[in-house]
Amino acid sequence: MTKYTRGSFQLMKSINRSMILNMIREKGPISRAEIAKQTSLTPPTVSNIVKELIHTEFVIETTQGASKGGRKPTLLEINADNFYILGIDVGRYKMNIVVTNLYGALKDETVIPIPDYPSKEELIHSMKEGIHSMLNSSSHKRDKFVGIGVGMHGIVDPVNGISLFAPSFHLHDIPIKEELENDFQMIVKVENDARTMTLGEYWFGNGNDSDHLVGVNVGNGIGAGVMINGQLFHGEHNIAGEIGHVTIDLSGPKCTCGNYGCLQTFAAGPSIAERAKKELKTGKPSLIHELVDGDFEKVKGEIVYQAACEGDAFSIELLNQTGRYLGIGLTNLIHTLNPKRIIVGGGVANADHFLMKGIKETIQTRGLTAKAKDTSIIFSKLGNYASAIGACVLVLEDFFVSENGGSS
Repeated sequence: MTKYTRGSFQLMKSINRSMILNMIREKGPISRAEIAKQTSLTPPTVSNIVKELIHTEFVIETTQGASKGGRKPTLLEINADNFYILGIDVGRYKMNIVVTNLYGALKDETVIPIPDYPSKEELIHSMKEGIHSMLNSSSHKRDKFVGIGVGMHGIVDPVNGISLFAPSFHLHDIPIKEELENDFQMIVKVENDARTMTLGEYWFGNGNDSDHLVGVNVGNGIGAGVMINGQLFHGEHNIAGEIGHVTIDLSGPKCTCGNYGCLQTFAAGPSIAERAKKELKTGKPSLIHELVDGDFEKVKGEIVYQAACEGDAFSIELLNQTGRYLGIGLTNLIHTLNPKRIIVGGGVANADHFLMKGIKETIQTRGLTAKAKDTSIIFSKLGNYASAIGACVLVLEDFFVSENGGSS
């Protein structure tokens, strides 16, 4: 057998394995015969691959199915709780670290603080400390962890696992994949946090019925993950989805990127706090005065949300206005990409019912057509863990998605 033939055989075997694994994940419990029927693989091929998957403990035999005249078939399903993935969402002030099983079910979680403006070395150290802490404290055996996924804010090179630019830290070229693989000797995948949020929602959240969607992560900054035909779109230089830096007001505030009037200077968490401070200093009545004891430096987006939940008219209107600003950005996405659905997540999305009024008003006013105005806008199902769980999906794709790049 030539080297080329051997390589082709191994590739086909791997694609077939992924195809079978994915079918068991999506349709299990399922019989070997049904897998052969739905994949058009021969029964012996299915039987051999299933035998291998059972040996590696990724698949288990479970209940017997209904008989169709002969012996009852033994059904197969993913051995979901036998293996685990560790996912990290790297934000401005903290890292959310989670452990999930092979079905994305949350099994453990922790939060690691990030020092102000860390160096590359300090950031990597914090990440490693968090991972070691989770692996050591987890009730799950270390050898059952199959990989680490990282959702990192800013511009990311997902192929090489490098954070090209982390604007909140003013850092460039952080070799996350190399550092973590060397330390933990397991698969490491790195992606932008808005894309991991989108991926998490696509697999396990509010996007699992749509191959054309956009996930918008609204926190200390604003980013978007664009999903086209079930695949994340990165663009030529990995900057697709930087919706936070779309200009919505030429005379607006200066952004951290150096431009003026970016969307995130109006709708991200810090901008909500800044707008609140500015208006409160003019004497606007609000419950916020009491919540911060008159110290405007204590005003954060969370305080505005708390006051809104307690019926504070000033805070409610401020969040409605934030929704209108977001609506402008989402309308731009609708007109540019025409997705089936837009999913809004991130810390600011916790104020969902205050934001939605302004979002929908803006889209109804600015949408180009009736169908554009009716684009589905919903909030994240996975909530604060969406990006971290999506980071786990980066690893799951290696097992459940074929090597030709798409879901099997």
